[in-house]
Amino acid sequence: MMTKRILYVYGGLYIPNGMNAIISQKVNYLAENTDSEVYISLTERAELPHYYRLSSKVRWINFNINFDELDTLPLYKKLWKYWWKQRQFKKCLSDYMMRIRPDISISVCRREVNFITKIKDGSKKVAEIHFGRTFYRKLDKKYLPGFLNRLLSKIWVNGLISNLKQMDRFVVLTNEDALNWPELDNLIVIPNFVTSISAHLSDLSSNRVIAVGRYSWQKGFDLLLDAWCVVHSKYPEWRLDIYGGGDNGFYQKLASEKMLSSVVTCHAAVSDILEKYVQSSVFVLSSRYEGFGLVLVEAMSAGLPVVSFDCPCGPRDIVRDGENGLLVESGNVNQLAEKLCYLISHKDERVRMGRNAHASIQQFDKEVIMKKWIELFEIL
Repeated sequence: MMTKRILYVYGGLYIPNGMNAIISQKVNYLAENTDSEVYISLTERAELPHYYRLSSKVRWINFNINFDELDTLPLYKKLWKYWWKQRQFKKCLSDYMMRIRPDISISVCRREVNFITKIKDGSKKVAEIHFGRTFYRKLDKKYLPGFLNRLLSKIWVNGLISNLKQMDRFVVLTNEDALNWPELDNLIVIPNFVTSISAHLSDLSSNRVIAVGRYSWQKGFDLLLDAWCVVHSKYPEWRLDIYGGGDNGFYQKLASEKMLSSVVTCHAAVSDILEKYVQSSVFVLSSRYEGFGLVLVEAMSAGLPVVSFDCPCGPRDIVRDGENGLLVESGNVNQLAEKLCYLISHKDERVRMGRNAHASIQQFDKEVIMKKWIELFEIL
């Protein structure tokens, strides 16, 4: 069995989301299934409990830097506060790494990526990114002119590329995104695994479509509601249920404005999302962009066929169009409605694609994916 000292450098684990679920399960797996010592350093909200369980075998520390505080500050305060927090973070992490002397240190391409390769602790440095390059580090500040947003984005991305070149390995989630990093020769692809696999399969008989994701512009629920106007006009007995964290009130109000409040419900995040999948007949992903699209494989584990925008990046690596689901031109609302209507009106196709969806998630099984990580760590 692999015997190494492995450190993950991360932010916070106190809120529910796909990235936190993956990271917590990954460190737990390494701690419980290898002979390695596994560590994770955190920076956010030390006073709050972890949303996801950490194994008692995982050694963790929280520096309590609280970068999240920056989101509450005006720009003139944010710049100085960021510099101060980043300086504090660099010192805390450097001291910690010099003390524990990991064999491998993993950055998630956040603030630590700017300096982790300069820490001379002797560890091999690995970066893993949970976002596609297309929208990563792309500034779009409304108070800045367009040319300045583009210039600052270019400088920011060039800085990231420079840091990534110094890594021993750089891990991306999809083959699609791998093509977006032509400057790098240290890149490999390791997808996310299914964090939750349903013990039951949907019988695909309910008049219900489900969407899951935090309530944000990225997830495109505004586009989904536009598409549902078309669906509702043809199949008024069908309903749409959305689950996620964030401001669901905004989207529920939007549904009401579109005269959909009787058939669309925007729920808060729930702990039993697998049960909600099983109670549904189709999963829909309307995101403008993704890093991977973990909810796709989770829904497919419950035997749901999916209808998904072919957004960058992730769906193309997961959905085989016409086999386990349907891919839609990214942002094409009319086509999204058309494909939803097709699966609603063709139960035989729902059943066929749902069966194929469940079978296809085996490639994203935790054992399969973690074996790839262990093989990587063993050769470093």
